[in-house]
Amino acid sequence: VILLRNIDPANGPCNGTRLVVRGFERNTIDAEIVIGQHAGRRVFLPRIPLCPSENDMFPFKFKRKQFPIRLSFAMTINKAQGQTIPIVGVYLPNPVFSHGQLYVALSRATAKRNIKILIQKEKPKEKANNSMKNIVYKEVLTG
Repeated sequence: VILLRNIDPANGPCNGTRLVVRGFERNTIDAEIVIGQHAGRRVFLPRIPLCPSENDMFPFKFKRKQFPIRLSFAMTINKAQGQTIPIVGVYLPNPVFSHGQLYVALSRATAKRNIKILIQKEKPKEKANNSMKNIVYKEVLTG
């Protein structure tokens, strides 16, 4: 999972921290920090009160308690910028927006052998128009 709020930044749990859930209780989640200088540390995440934005539409306030996490199976290239990830998989259903984005995506890994790329094959009609993009992909894959 990924943490959505700063709970205790000095000890690890802050916005964007990736965690592995080890146990569930009624009002807490037992989790372990996966990446960073606090990797391996066990933390307990409480339910926190969340209120929607102030709105005078209702004569009462909505307030609910929920865990400040969400499932995290993937992240965008822009969200991954500045992070080191042990194993990187890049899914490219379309050509990348810029060469810089491809560089950011591939440079997140700790080693070249830890990178896997999935590219959708282009239709023959599109290959003639995007020949430069195909060359960039071939260089990336071969090395």
